[in-house]
Amino acid sequence: MAHLGMVSIPAPGHVYPSLEVLRRLVERGHRVTYVNDEAVRAEVESVGARLVPYRSVLPRANTAGGDTAPDTGYAGDAVDHLALFQDEYEAMLPVVEAAFATDRPDLFLYDIAGIPARLLADTWGLPALQLSPTYVAWEGYEEDLADFHHQLRTDPRGVAYLERQQAMLARCGVTTDALTYLGRPPRCVVLVPPSLQPHLERVDQGTYTFVGPALRRTDPGATWTPPPGRRVLLVSLGTAFTRRPDFYRRCLAAFGGLDDWHLVLQVGRHVSVEEVTGGGPVPPDVEILPWVPQLEVLRHASAFVTHAGMGGSAEGMATGTPMIAAPQDVDQFSNADALVAAGVAQRVDSATVGVEELRAALAAVTSEPVRRRAAALAAEIEEAGGARTAVEVVESLLPRA
Repeated sequence: MAHLGMVSIPAPGHVYPSLEVLRRLVERGHRVTYVNDEAVRAEVESVGARLVPYRSVLPRANTAGGDTAPDTGYAGDAVDHLALFQDEYEAMLPVVEAAFATDRPDLFLYDIAGIPARLLADTWGLPALQLSPTYVAWEGYEEDLADFHHQLRTDPRGVAYLERQQAMLARCGVTTDALTYLGRPPRCVVLVPPSLQPHLERVDQGTYTFVGPALRRTDPGATWTPPPGRRVLLVSLGTAFTRRPDFYRRCLAAFGGLDDWHLVLQVGRHVSVEEVTGGGPVPPDVEILPWVPQLEVLRHASAFVTHAGMGGSAEGMATGTPMIAAPQDVDQFSNADALVAAGVAQRVDSATVGVEELRAALAAVTSEPVRRRAAALAAEIEEAGGARTAVEVVESLLPRA
């Protein structure tokens, strides 16, 4: 059996998507050494991997089911954010090198933010496989992002960032342009549904294998039992965009007390029940909780109000749950549009949507055509294989005895 080196950062969207893949690899007898921050030790060890910790310098986030505190998010623009990740790579690289210097892996696995793994794979002549929790580059990707790349190469902050990045690559013997190197992995397993991939027809299928979400098996400690005789509506804004009490109040007004519906509101650690209810009692057939086992609830849900983050979007599609997409930031807007284009969602403006619009959206996404479409896409995702197919790709890259 093989030794596999995994590298990622301690953010929920970069840890959870590949955990089931690692669990199955361990079950098949492989040894997994995982470099990540101490904050995710419980998650890493829960799948049987060994954690080698480095100290993350990214804004702090609780990866064990909580959410980012309101005052610890990312400030500035995309250039500033890239510089933060460069700080992270530089903090991570010496730990990754030390962890594997005398115990080389047979294959490096790495998240899109686990760049040191690929650098060392190239330096040591080892194979590497990216496990992407989001969409990937397509043919013409660089041309489509030409304006942003021009900004990077001309903005003094971008110039400094690229110089640091190129110097890091050079220290590992890599002379390829940094933007090309980081954006083009040698081989990649894509852990999202193809419907969420922009320009799917222009993606190199020889490099990128779309397996869909690697859904976790049912965890006995994370079970959720639906109320009998009622349809379930889950409202969840993920882990990093949860400080939205006004939006939750509008959802409660729109969906609380609807005939034959049970409303589950996941509000995060920074919103109290009283903020949502205005100090009044929680209505019957409504749950307001800081955290729920989202996947378990979705397996019973008839509809899902989501911020359209990549993880929530993928889980909603994989469980065949029609969605109301209320995007707020980053890739959520394009994800919401992709869900609408796929025929499984309605998009609303989270800042302005009112009670009647929310109810109309719920009626639309629970119509028979949308439910049929959601079920058909879920079947396609099941056929793609998820964690099972990902394991097959991993093992196909291992050296043969």
